[in-house]
Amino acid sequence: MSSVVEVKAGGYCGDSGWADRDTGAVNQEMPHTVTSLAADLRKLGLVSGDVVMVHSALRSVGFVAGHVQAVVHALLEVLGPEGTLVVPTHTSYNSDPAGWSNPPVPEAWWPVIRAGNPGYDRALSPSRYMGALAESVRTWPGALRSGHPQVSAAALGARAAEIVGEHPPVDELGDGSPLGAVYRLDGKVLLIGCGHANNTSLHLAEVRQEQPTMFDNAAAVRDPDGSVRWVTWTAPDTDICDFDELGAAFEAVGPVTVGLVGDAPSRLMSQRALVDFATAWIARRRAGEAAV
Repeated sequence: MSSVVEVKAGGYCGDSGWADRDTGAVNQEMPHTVTSLAADLRKLGLVSGDVVMVHSALRSVGFVAGHVQAVVHALLEVLGPEGTLVVPTHTSYNSDPAGWSNPPVPEAWWPVIRAGNPGYDRALSPSRYMGALAESVRTWPGALRSGHPQVSAAALGARAAEIVGEHPPVDELGDGSPLGAVYRLDGKVLLIGCGHANNTSLHLAEVRQEQPTMFDNAAAVRDPDGSVRWVTWTAPDTDICDFDELGAAFEAVGPVTVGLVGDAPSRLMSQRALVDFATAWIARRRAGEAAV
């Protein structure tokens, strides 16, 4: 029976990170390759048939012959034809400018931005702040992408349609999202060179709280005929401020494999075990803070 692993790509990927910025000196003995990265992934515990959600800071991997394309090839080689690779392809820029705060824009701009937004398109809309790996998977031949206009995911492999086929706006990070699908498939999370602040699966634990804080959300959607419409929904408010602390608490008691992928410190874990732990941890910790 196959399991599922989720992969997330985040962090600054514009600099390869394999040489000293000031001196230009090479700081690794040999380039990493598809073969060496696949060996690293297998040593970490990734196996054929896994469904994995991957988050990565590509720069931390070091110099790779073939750059991000080689990293994707290595992941697909290990997962095999029965496995599935999942990445977040969020489009946070597709939202109502009235709610922007980092930075805000002048109110006079709001109607111009709303009218000029071309709308979310699964094939065309680039992800933002998700990294080079996510963009490479999103545009890979055969990749499927979910329809959520802000927090979509892309997947490659045997279970891709099952994971990203349904993703209604109202269930952006819940059980009806790709995160919930990875949970049901008993998938994994792989963090390559990044921490739990980048671990999208922890939002599923937030959504599962008894009384999550909600807010009104909106985004533009592009229909097949080229028309654009705005959709609105009520979404759970999320907060990553304690995710690193949460992740450390899980690693202290949970089954997490730690190793290197290239030069990047990496972690592989069961998404289901992580989310179950996080659901209880958030309920205790945040309820206690609210009572103070």
